[in-house]
Amino acid sequence: MAISRRDLLKGVASGGLLLASGISPVEAAMSNELPPQAVGILYDATLCIGCKACMVNCKQSNCQPGGALYREGMKSPPYESKGPKGNEGIWDAPQELSGKTLNIIKVYKNGTGENKDTAVNGYAFFKQQCLHCVTPACASVCPAGAFKKDPENGVVSYIEGKCIGCRYCQLACPFGVPRYEWDAAWPAVRKCQLCNHRYKEGKFSACAETCPTGATIFGKVRELREEARRRLALKPGTEYAFPIQTLASREKNRRPVAKYADGVYGLNEAGGTQNMMLSGISFELLGFSKDIRKSALPDLTWAYIAKIPWVFAGVFLGGTTIYKITHRGDKGDSHD
Repeated sequence: MAISRRDLLKGVASGGLLLASGISPVEAAMSNELPPQAVGILYDATLCIGCKACMVNCKQSNCQPGGALYREGMKSPPYESKGPKGNEGIWDAPQELSGKTLNIIKVYKNGTGENKDTAVNGYAFFKQQCLHCVTPACASVCPAGAFKKDPENGVVSYIEGKCIGCRYCQLACPFGVPRYEWDAAWPAVRKCQLCNHRYKEGKFSACAETCPTGATIFGKVRELREEARRRLALKPGTEYAFPIQTLASREKNRRPVAKYADGVYGLNEAGGTQNMMLSGISFELLGFSKDIRKSALPDLTWAYIAKIPWVFAGVFLGGTTIYKITHRGDKGDSHD
C-alpha cells in the first residue's frame, strides 16, 4: 500500500495544532473521577506465597482471542525463554514485565531471609502489572488514541491497529508498565488489560481466578478500597476471613492479619489507580517510587510535551511512516 503524503501531513498538522493549543487529543474526554462501575484488583502481599500461578494463567488467558498478548494464528503463549533443548515452550522464567509477560511476581529479600513480610532478615513477595490509573498518563500522551479508558469499568486498553510506535506511553507512565515488542517483526506495545476480553463470558481477571490464597482478588474498585481500609484497621494477629478470587466469594482463607506498612498503594498515587496493593514492608523497599505525585499526571505530561512540538511532529511523522510500511499488506486499512 502506498504511503499517502497528504494523510501524513494532515496527521502532523493536526498534532501540531493540538500541541499549539495545549490540548491533548483525548484530554477533553478524560475525567479525574473514578468510573461508575470501575473494576480492579486488590493484591495483598502478606497472603502471597509466590507460587506464580497468576503469571501462568495470565499468559495462557491473554493468548486467547481478544487477550492482550494475542496475535492472529497464535497457538501457544510467547515464552521468554525457549527452554532446554527438546523442551521448546515449556520453560518460562521472566525477570521483568515485557512484550511477552504482563504480570509478574517478584521477591524482596534481606539478610538471612528467614521471616516473611519483614524488612530486616526477611522476605516479601510483590506483584507488578498495569495499575489502570483513574486518569491514565499513557492515554493522555498517545497522539494516535491507541490507549483507551473504558468510561464504565475504567479498564485502560490498548488498540494495536491505531499505534504508530512512538512509545510516548512508556515515557509517560509513572509506573514503567508499557513494554514494547523489540524482537517482533511488527512490534506493538503490551500491557495488562485486566482481562477485559473475559467479561462477556462472565469471567474476571485470570490472575485473581487462579490465586489459591486470596492474595489477588477482583471486584468493584470502591468496594476493594473499603476492604483495604478494613484490613488496615484490624489489629495484627486478629483472625480474618480473606475472600478468594473475588471480593464477593464465599470461599475464604481464614488466617491472622499481618502488620501492614505504608497504607494502600494506588489509593492516591498518580491520582489513584484501580489496581491496589497492601504490603507488610515499605513499598519503597519493593521498588515502588515514593516520588509519584498524588494527583493526576496528564496535565503535567501534556504540558511538557506541548513545549516541544517539532519533536512531536518528527516522532509522529516517523512513527506513521513506519506504521504504513509495516502494515502495507493489511487488508481494509482505513484512516480514522
